[in-house]
Amino acid sequence: MRYPASEKLEIIRLVEQSHLPAKRTLDQLGIPRRTFYRWYDRFLEGGPEALEDRPSTPGRVWNRIEARIQHQIVEMALEHSDLSPRELAVRFTGERRYFVSEASVYRLLKAHDLITSPAYTVIKAADEFPRQDRPAERDVADGFYLIQENRVGLDVPLDRARRLLAAHVFAWKLCSTMCASDVTDTLDLALEASGCDHATVLHKPRLLSDNGPSYIANELADYLDTKIMAHVRGAPFHPQT
Repeated sequence: MRYPASEKLEIIRLVEQSHLPAKRTLDQLGIPRRTFYRWYDRFLEGGPEALEDRPSTPGRVWNRIEARIQHQIVEMALEHSDLSPRELAVRFTGERRYFVSEASVYRLLKAHDLITSPAYTVIKAADEFPRQDRPAERDVADGFYLIQENRVGLDVPLDRARRLLAAHVFAWKLCSTMCASDVTDTLDLALEASGCDHATVLHKPRLLSDNGPSYIANELADYLDTKIMAHVRGAPFHPQT
């Protein structure tokens, strides 16, 4: 229960003027001793005005970004308008040695009306993807983790003409580590199973992956060079890709 400053002062006067011990007087009033003596200390230090309720929120948020830092972030955003809030946060932290989160950068840019809506290009599927007469004329392949310890080589033939999806697992390998050799071993199995290791094809297979440690290793890059394979990775700092 909150007491106004006037009632707190009245309680203090009652305890001071009572012929009973302070504990018994407070028990009769239903006021905890700790609460009373906190009021009394504030009264002795600042008088009746100090008995007013203090705001519960702090006067300054401990993690609030300083105004000068906010100004620097906005300046960098204007200089590099092609950077996303995530990329901007990473670049600012690296160059200025001052950590800012992606969420903070986004809120700051939003407040300055520097977040633009994405530009959408409307196209017709018939213009972009010509109709095919044979099923599975175009194939899409992807490699991913089934669980953290698995490597799966997956080929997904997509029949755009009949909108049928058929999946065929070329190769898989259960691994206890997450190193580049696990990826190259699985790729060897997939290339052998698909026949791409000896067949002469016009378009070499490509590896699509994320930016995990095993996929950015120099060992894997050297391996792909020997196989004349391209490697497509998601854009750094953009897990959506």
